Amino acid sequence: MHRGARGSLFILFVLTAFCPAGGIAAAELKTVEMESRFEHAYRDSRSLEVSFLEIYKENGQLVRSEAGTGYFRRPGKMRFEYEAPEKNLFLVDGKTAWYYVPSDHTATRVPVKQSADWRTPLVLLTGEARLSRICSSVQILPHEKALSSDGVVLQCVPKGSSADGTDMVFLEVSQGSGNLSRVEIQESGGVTVEFQFKNWQFNPPLPDSQFRFTPPPGTAIVNGESLGAAAGFPGIP
Repeated sequence: MHRGARGSLFILFVLTAFCPAGGIAAAELKTVEMESRFEHAYRDSRSLEVSFLEIYKENGQLVRSEAGTGYFRRPGKMRFEYEAPEKNLFLVDGKTAWYYVPSDHTATRVPVKQSADWRTPLVLLTGEARLSRICSSVQILPHEKALSSDGVVLQCVPKGSSADGTDMVFLEVSQGSGNLSRVEIQESGGVTVEFQFKNWQFNPPLPDSQFRFTPPPGTAIVNGESLGAAAGFPGIP
């Protein structure tokens, strides 16, 4: 089974006026700026569409990679259609998270608030897109290499992460558009899951029926507390 798994102008003014433009203060200012750009990019969109690549590693070794299309719709709905190397479906209908494997004729379901799946926190893109909902702290990593030419990497310490700090999330955000281009989740035990996003479309026409799952005849329904290994994320409130 798949284990897939404000910054405000006032704050900017205060940091600019009372902190020296260098060292830690400059990094804090940049962090607030990038958080604000990210939130602004997504908070007014009713729906989203994006191409994604998911990469799963254990102890630095590639285990698998999968590609497909992701869809988001307010309030709190998400659909990941996996197209390669095989077809699978991960869907959040607002209350329940589903993972459907056509080849196994099996669908796993769990209440969203109990889901520890790696993809579930991305539902934040269908709301106010505030990183504070899933991160206890955020800081910019100025020396971390980004995949895109204008990308900036932010480090997120997830709420409820392990005490030794080995659960960590890194988000790459475009300095120009604020768009999310990459999410990397590092877990204790050497597990790393990375999502790369391309071609964001804002407010595409997505019917509500696209975010409802009706099990095909003969599908076995499995109830579970999570749809894969936990990534240290809290449930979505």
